[in-house]
Amino acid sequence: MAAAKQPVSKWFDGSTPLEELSETDQLAHQIVTERGDLGASVTRIMDAELSDDGRSQALDAFNTALSNPGDPNRDPRVCIAAAEGA
Repeated sequence: MAAAKQPVSKWFDGSTPLEELSETDQLAHQIVTERGDLGASVTRIMDAELSDDGRSQALDAFNTALSNPGDPNRDPRVCIAAAEGA
């Protein structure tokens, strides 16, 4: 039986094994694969002028907020602003 093919996203095109991508790229891929409607928000965070640590912090905050209705970090702009300087 053939292995299931991984879905493609901006952060995972299949040319590099998913496990070899950074944790941030893996999380971005996971979010848009599970919730395609959040692609623009994830892209906004991933394309923001942040350090790698800041980008990771912002994406983690955004992902956590998805499980918490009313969390201000559901807005990617809030996540980015909080991660600036990280």
